[in-house]
Amino acid sequence: MANKTHLGIGATIALLVAAYFGIDLNQPTDQSEQHSSQDSRTETKQLEQVQTEQRTEQQNKKDQDQQTQHQYQQNSSQNRHGSQVIQQSFQRKLSNVQVQSAGTVKAVLRDDNEGSRHQKFILKLDNGLTVLVAHNIDLAPRIENLKKGDTVEFFGEYEYSHQGGVIHWTHHDPQKRHEDGWLKHNGLTYQ
Repeated sequence: MANKTHLGIGATIALLVAAYFGIDLNQPTDQSEQHSSQDSRTETKQLEQVQTEQRTEQQNKKDQDQQTQHQYQQNSSQNRHGSQVIQQSFQRKLSNVQVQSAGTVKAVLRDDNEGSRHQKFILKLDNGLTVLVAHNIDLAPRIENLKKGDTVEFFGEYEYSHQGGVIHWTHHDPQKRHEDGWLKHNGLTYQ
């Protein structure tokens, strides 16, 4: 019995000492809950930041896609107009007409190496007309890996021929006497 009494007195003393010094037996649990709560808030902030970045990236991609689509539509409209101008120039047998259009490579020809060197290929336009492109590779880089079926956009000068016509001046003019031209293929511009 004395042992039970001593245990009861010991427990009471321990309780009084704990109360006197303000010891909270649940404190370690609260601290771990505080750390857990802070960790949870940190993770939530990080997740929100990642989600915000993802939304920003998605919006940027959407904006870029819209710009690309707008530019494609604008170029497509210019190219259709250019095809009409080429068709009219062919019908009227006109030359020295500055045009912008695009076509599908129907044939890749051998380079012309006499005088100024020219890369040569035939494009079929969306109106069915075919034109020979003579691209000066002494003044502008050649289109590497050009093959049948590729799409090439161009800005140059149309010259009438009974076979459909020739597009030249698809390069810059180092003497600045003629408007600069260009070719576009697979996202690269050659001028």
